[in-house]
Amino acid sequence: MGLGFVLLAWAVIGTIMASMGLAVFGGSTAYLTRGVAKGRRKAIIISGLFPFACLAWAAIVFVFQAVINDHFFHCDPGIGDGWYCPLPNGYTITMIDVTDQGFVSKPRTPGTEIDLNDEELTVSEVRMLQLAGPYILGGVDSQAFNHMNEGSSKVDSYFVIDTRTGKRTALPNSEALRGVASRLGINLNLEPIDAVYSRYRYSWFDAVAGIMLCVPPAICFVLLIRWIVRLRRTRDHELAPA
Repeated sequence: MGLGFVLLAWAVIGTIMASMGLAVFGGSTAYLTRGVAKGRRKAIIISGLFPFACLAWAAIVFVFQAVINDHFFHCDPGIGDGWYCPLPNGYTITMIDVTDQGFVSKPRTPGTEIDLNDEELTVSEVRMLQLAGPYILGGVDSQAFNHMNEGSSKVDSYFVIDTRTGKRTALPNSEALRGVASRLGINLNLEPIDAVYSRYRYSWFDAVAGIMLCVPPAICFVLLIRWIVRLRRTRDHELAPA
């Protein structure tokens, strides 16, 4: 699914949930503040609109983090059918449609867009990866799209990239890879490509975005509850016998 379709789906789901929240929050506030003479109507309206305000805030935070992640951290926005993130050696992981295989590549000129069709600087159909100092080791499934969701068991060749020179060495089997790794002083430990992606995709900024997403609505929710409690106490005070 494309990013636009995913955003549309989330917008529909969010609107449905916010509408349910309107009924729950507005109805609960109406029940808890029955008999209150002043401020009840305003409290009911604000409580009912609160879920929609949260939905709008989530959309703002998503757009903000997507723009920052793309332009400054060169990462995907977190949803959609494409995932990408930079590695600490100038290369990038890219996965399209599925997360069990993808591309390892680098731009021909630093700062330019990556060309996944550039066979000289791109390794496609990668299922397994390991970063070891200046080296990238990996396993390739030459029939990856015929083996979707079948994992690393379908790896049929391997490679080693020296990121300092860009030299890529193709290897026919795991024994050959193990021999090269041994000569380079590397303890071989290949992992699924999505595990390596997850390790390098998320940064301190994503934690900040998560805090931005959750903390302001939580504070507003607490303030809303306190307001309703004060209104209820006002009612209880008015109804108390003299």
